[in-house]
Formats: sequence, C-alpha cells, structure tokens
Amino acid sequence: MAERRNARVANKDAKATNFVDYVVNVNRVTKVTKGGKRFSFSALVVCGDQEGKVGIALGKSREVSLAIAKATNKARKNMIIVPLRGTSIPYDVTGAHGASKVVIRTASKGTGVIAGGAMRSVMEALGIKDVLAKSIGASNRQNVVKATLNAFAKLRSINQLAKLRGKTIQELTGKTNAAQ
Repeated sequence: MAERRNARVANKDAKATNFVDYVVNVNRVTKVTKGGKRFSFSALVVCGDQEGKVGIALGKSREVSLAIAKATNKARKNMIIVPLRGTSIPYDVTGAHGASKVVIRTASKGTGVIAGGAMRSVMEALGIKDVLAKSIGASNRQNVVKATLNAFAKLRSINQLAKLRGKTIQELTGKTNAAQ
C-alpha cells in the first residue's frame, strides 16, 4: 500500500516538473493601521509547459515566498491552450488590457524571441522560439502580461477555423489533392 502511495506522489511530482515558472513582478504593499504599517507582498507569476499551454496569476501574502507559491498554484490551474505553428504562432495578432497594447507577429525560423521583459517570460513559458513582439502604451508589467495573454486567447488553429466556417481544411487553405 505504501509503495502505491509513493508511486502516486512520484507521478504527481513528474507532472509538476513539466511546468516552467517565471516570476514577472513582486510588489510590496503597505497598509497603514493604528499601530503602524503592515507590509504584504503581491507576486505576478507566469507558468507554462513550453508546449502550448500558459497561465498567469497574482498571489498575495505577508511573505514573498508564500505569495509566489500561491500565484504559481493559481497559474497552473488557470491555463489556456495556444495553437502554435512549429516554433512560432500561426498568424499576427494584437491584444489589449487597460492602457497596454501588444502586437505579436509571426517570424521565420531562427529569428528568436524579440520581445520585452514581461512579454518574453510569457513567450518562453509557452514554448515559442521565433516571434516578433512590441508593447505599445503603458509599460505596467501586469497589464502587459494580461494583454499578451489576451492576444494569445484570440489565436485559432486551422481545425478550429475550418469548423467555425463549415469547411474542410483543404477548402480553407486552397490546396488541392494534386498539390499535396
């Protein structure tokens, strides 16, 4: 019985190690009370499996390590699946959150990740190797990360597009059987 339990725990740990976590931002928040100041921390974490799944979350606690742990757990629970085409995205997309706007463009193989700090962590967690990205407007890290996730949520795979339009993939791409 104990062997089975240990196997389950090892299996759980194996699943957890597939994820990559990036701490994007840690803020110290001060609450002024009658007895003095009370400090707490908020941490923004990006979590991904580097194969097309990514999640972000904000964790708050009285200690930095607990805030990061809470954010990591929450990010792993709230992941979205992003369709990828090779090492890049299928097509150009824009996203916005608050005063931050993000433009993400597909790039040819070997280009690398051309993106700013907050966006770069989302790209790396997602597993994108070739992309061009630009942040426009406010540079607030939390808003930039949310705008990036908003842009990725707009992406659709070729299968999803064909299903939405009621066509086959061959009709959508314009390829004939002879050309394939």
